[in-house]
Amino acid sequence: MLPNLQINDTVHMRKAHPCGAMEWKVTRLGADIGLECIGCGRRVLLTRRELMRRAKFIAPMIPPADLDKEVNSGS
Repeated sequence: MLPNLQINDTVHMRKAHPCGAMEWKVTRLGADIGLECIGCGRRVLLTRRELMRRAKFIAPMIPPADLDKEVNSGS
């Protein structure tokens, strides 16, 4: 269901959190997925099935080494 999900990935949800943010950071992987709201820091646990239903898309975290390559290649 979520084969490429990793810690620190950003999940964009279909509906906004009451604080107004739509992005959540993955903090825990397992039977339940731990998420932290980027806007207010609220932490929640969702089942994998519930996360698949609520998520719009998942943006993978770019490792710092790859980020430096992208910045330097653009010059």
